[in-house]
Amino acid sequence: MIVARPRYIRLMTRLLEQAVQTVSALPDDLQDQFASILLQLAGVEQPPIPLTVEEEADLDASLAEAERGEFATDDEVRAIWAKYGR
Repeated sequence: MIVARPRYIRLMTRLLEQAVQTVSALPDDLQDQFASILLQLAGVEQPPIPLTVEEEADLDASLAEAERGEFATDDEVRAIWAKYGR
């Protein structure tokens, strides 16, 4: 039995098809984020993703730390890598 693939899928590589199928199983907000990234990588202008109030505060704090020269030491970075299997 031959299973017909949707018309738009016939124009994709197998890897892109796999990516689309995988992403289609995610919640709508994540699908939109992946779609925006893919379009941006393809050269299609995308509006910036708005930050939440908490994300803006975290970004401001990070920028202030960088301005003060407060960066992780090599040992701290290695410890994070070790913790997450790198």
